[in-house]
Amino acid sequence: MTTTEIRGHCLCGDVSYVVDKAPAWTGHCHCGSCRRHSGSALATFIGCEQAHFTLTGGPMTSYESSPGVRRSFCGRCGTPMAYDSDKLPGEIHLLIGTLEHPEAFEPGVEVFCAERLPWLKVEVAGPSFDTLPES
Repeated sequence: MTTTEIRGHCLCGDVSYVVDKAPAWTGHCHCGSCRRHSGSALATFIGCEQAHFTLTGGPMTSYESSPGVRRSFCGRCGTPMAYDSDKLPGEIHLLIGTLEHPEAFEPGVEVFCAERLPWLKVEVAGPSFDTLPES
């Protein structure tokens, strides 16, 4: 494994992927849609360039959760895998729980903090935003 090669897969192993470039960011999302998609109190993603993402097994199943937003998952075991949006062209956001080495990616940002569950205490190394920042 090179330092920029990132591998991941779903619970059953049917869907797998590799990313050949380091992610642009790692962060938590507190929005209600991400909570429902992940089944958790928040969702943690790595943001990668779509051009450097390759399915090595698969395919993922996806649905449009809101206009211009797609959420992908394994059609066999149901593992939530990814998020992509027309507002963020060329990016794919991979759920950190699907990575083979999630410990290597410390979250540096959090978004939609206005929707954070009041009992959830989270620290990140970088900024926190009430919504999605412009850049």
